Amino acid sequence: MNKVAFASFIGTAIEFYDFYIYGTAAALIFPHVFFPNLSPTMATISSLATFAVAFLSRPIGAAVFGHFGDRLGRKKTLVATLLIMGISTVCVGLVPSSASIGVAAPIILLTLRLMQGFAVGGEWAGSALLSAEYAPAGKRGMYGMFTQLGAGAGLAVSNLVVLIANVTIGEKSPVFLDWGWRLPFLFSAVLLAVALYVRLTIDETPVFTAERQRGSVPRAPLAELVRVQTRQVLLGAGCMVGIFTMSFLGGTYLMSYAAKPIGHSHSLILSVGVLAGVTLMAFSALSAVLCDRFGRRRIILLGFGLALPWAFVVMPLIDSRSPAAFAVAIAGIFAIFGLAYGPIGAFLPETFATRYRYTGAGLAFNLAGIVGGAIPPLVAGPLVNAYGSWAVGLMIAVFVLVSIASTLALPETRGTELAC
Repeated sequence: MNKVAFASFIGTAIEFYDFYIYGTAAALIFPHVFFPNLSPTMATISSLATFAVAFLSRPIGAAVFGHFGDRLGRKKTLVATLLIMGISTVCVGLVPSSASIGVAAPIILLTLRLMQGFAVGGEWAGSALLSAEYAPAGKRGMYGMFTQLGAGAGLAVSNLVVLIANVTIGEKSPVFLDWGWRLPFLFSAVLLAVALYVRLTIDETPVFTAERQRGSVPRAPLAELVRVQTRQVLLGAGCMVGIFTMSFLGGTYLMSYAAKPIGHSHSLILSVGVLAGVTLMAFSALSAVLCDRFGRRRIILLGFGLALPWAFVVMPLIDSRSPAAFAVAIAGIFAIFGLAYGPIGAFLPETFATRYRYTGAGLAFNLAGIVGGAIPPLVAGPLVNAYGSWAVGLMIAVFVLVSIASTLALPETRGTELAC
């Protein structure tokens, strides 16, 4: 179980490192490198659009990798997602700037971003199933924690690596904008090798192995899922919408907003990003352990309940221009995000039958990404320009209310038998 837990953690951490490091670069660096001829506002919006487009390919990846994960096994599929994600990320670090190859640069960047989204679409569900299908029923939330910890670790390490490059080379140095920003992306190759080795040394989950021995592996998992559990997919996606909103609004737009117009330095913003990652890990671990005792839904709803008032506190704290208030605002978002996120590693896998569990959990998770992950960072800027920063808080609250309603409509799954 310890080996499986580490495999779930390290693989997901690498995948989220790759995903988050793009978000950090999209907020702080890519407007200058790939969209230098646009106004600062349009350059930021265009850069964040390349970040958001990955959410469109994530459900496709969930369907494709879910099919193979439910037919061929969890382990083989997770190796494929890891390779595609890692190679795409390294290639981002090799893309020439717009000054070198013109419009081809953002087009190549966009293509690689779509590949990242495609791979991540199959990663989370497979990793969550790896933990859930190995863990004892009474400790499924605790062991599901390790997949969830990967998101916080990826966020913390990605910001830390960019911060080190930023401090050592200098954020305003032409060298940093020329090639210094590329180092964190190239560093992904080292992390990829470690994660790949770990995943290749684990066995297939006992639940899937038993399913295959019974001859119950489906020919078309997606078709069967749609026929039997469409409602659960949609409600699972609704549950995740608020979580994605807090995650990617906090990790991209609010970081960009803190740089311009607020004027915080990149070093401060990246340091707060590290703090956010550590906070996310701590609260994800806490809630994952608690959900084994108090139930998945109760802990998830606690997180969403705290998110509603906090949604209207975040922007005033950042608008105060105080570095300490900015740190509190971001850490608060990721603490609440962690409370709701920790139990999800057990909750979504327990919602679906083994025959199409990979497909079901993956689609629910990644469909939410389109609504909660892609849209908020893109519309936040226009909302602020049109109505003021309070509108961002209202948007967060609306998405959180959707998640509360969806979670209430799903049954409690603690104690569910997965071998069925």
